[in-house]
Amino acid sequence: MNATPRRAALITGAGKNIGRAVALGLAQDGFDVAINGATDRAAAERVAGEAEAFGVRAIVAMGDVGSPGECARIAAEAIAAFGAVDVLVNNAALRPAKPFLDTTVEDWRRVMAVDVEAAIWLSQACIPGMVAKGWGRIVNFTGMNAIHGYSGRAPVSVAKHGLWGLTKALGKEFGPKGITANAISPGPIAADDDKPGVVTHRHQYVAKVPVGRMGTPAEIAAVVRMLVSDGGAYVNGQMIQVNGGAET
Repeated sequence: MNATPRRAALITGAGKNIGRAVALGLAQDGFDVAINGATDRAAAERVAGEAEAFGVRAIVAMGDVGSPGECARIAAEAIAAFGAVDVLVNNAALRPAKPFLDTTVEDWRRVMAVDVEAAIWLSQACIPGMVAKGWGRIVNFTGMNAIHGYSGRAPVSVAKHGLWGLTKALGKEFGPKGITANAISPGPIAADDDKPGVVTHRHQYVAKVPVGRMGTPAEIAAVVRMLVSDGGAYVNGQMIQVNGGAET
């Protein structure tokens, strides 16, 4: 029996929270990982060290995914290290709250660049290697903003809708080549740095969650691990809601 080939994943925004949990979950499953962060190199290096404890290779690829040039460089670093990026997880995002009438051109363009355009440029950089292998996985994060929108977060809602459209388009175009593209829509998720007793903006949504609590980064990572596995090969072009049953 042929051994499963070593595969590599690039995870953006992987220094903490969901991105960190995804990186460590994939490392546990035997994936080499490229850890991307925008500013906190120390956090990214800590995650890389944690990943290496599972016996895989890990690199840190710092950079601002809101820049097309930086996206190209980040992907190139991962490809140079591992030969190809087999799994691309587009997790990095901005979620600023601001009244629509106060939103500037710069506000709008920055959210578009990080929340949706980064996934475009990183996918363009990584998909050729996936096509060459006849195997690949792309996982995008939409969120409840992509389903019903939120007051005060118009750019985020638009960007996440766009990311959902990109997911469906990539799934259709590259599914015949052995590459799947899916999206995950998380509900309110606890953060690594949440303090006991401190109420954050995410807590306001818990009342709408039938299971009665926020989710954990590990629970989101578990769905990513399924989607990128060989067993997830027949899931393509879907948006999976991981939100405790919250109405959408």
